[in-house]
Amino acid sequence: MVKEIYIQTDTITLGQFLKLADIIQTGGMAKWFLSENDVYINGEQDQRRGRKLRVGDVIKIPGFGTFKISQ
Repeated sequence: MVKEIYIQTDTITLGQFLKLADIIQTGGMAKWFLSENDVYINGEQDQRRGRKLRVGDVIKIPGFGTFKISQ
């Protein structure tokens, strides 16, 4: 099941996404989370918390689920 994450802007960072999706509690946890977990954006692994996500991007985090950015 894909969970939709709605944004109000054109882009958000991967770190902001993790907080918005309730995966982490604070933005400061993003660096730690990304060092401990694999994250796939549109099928490619990416661990950069500053990675820009756009509407239509699909984020898969094993153990946490699959998410789609929507507006």
